[in-house]
Amino acid sequence: MTTIVIVDDHPIVRAGMRAILDAAADINVVGEGANGADALRLVDELRPDVLALDVQLPDQNGLDVTRQLRAKGVATAVLILTVHDDPQTIFGLLECGAVGYVLKDEALETLINAVRAAARGETWLSPAVASQVVRRAVASPASDSSEILSALTPREVEVLRLLARGLNNTAIARALVVTKRTVQNHISNIYGKLEATSRTEAALLAIRHGLGSAPAEHAHEP
Repeated sequence: MTTIVIVDDHPIVRAGMRAILDAAADINVVGEGANGADALRLVDELRPDVLALDVQLPDQNGLDVTRQLRAKGVATAVLILTVHDDPQTIFGLLECGAVGYVLKDEALETLINAVRAAARGETWLSPAVASQVVRRAVASPASDSSEILSALTPREVEVLRLLARGLNNTAIARALVVTKRTVQNHISNIYGKLEATSRTEAALLAIRHGLGSAPAEHAHEP
């Protein structure tokens, strides 16, 4: 059972999201909030698997909330649901640790799968957001990767390259002919060495240094 907290300052939006999620037998909405303070308090009290977070909140923005949660080291995955698709907001949130970014006009169709993916630590990006990540990766020249890769073993580099291409742990294990547990161990080591707090952040670091491509919005575990 995946537990989730919804934080949005519009009661109608929260009610709509809750109705969608309540229809999924494997998802349990354990709390709702209307501002950043609520988000921090509910995550601290309830430790949900996923926090569905709006960007524009009355007291602080989603970027600040996400940064504070990551600084505390909580395991809750942050899934952004918003109408905003400007690059500054998108990349700011992804780089500070959000694992997914769902535009609200697409949320009705994708919300359940996005929550499931976020609970597994997988990246979920709305197509419009994914296209921006792709454009930035293509527009930016591949930088010298020697420095960032120097701390990684050759196998960890292979895992990071596949992760940056959007493959999930099962697909990486299949490609490298190793167990899924081995892949999970490699990814944990990669996070530590790169000081990354999420799969998305590790993938963006890899892309910036010339490895792989933008994370796909459908990189889910089977």
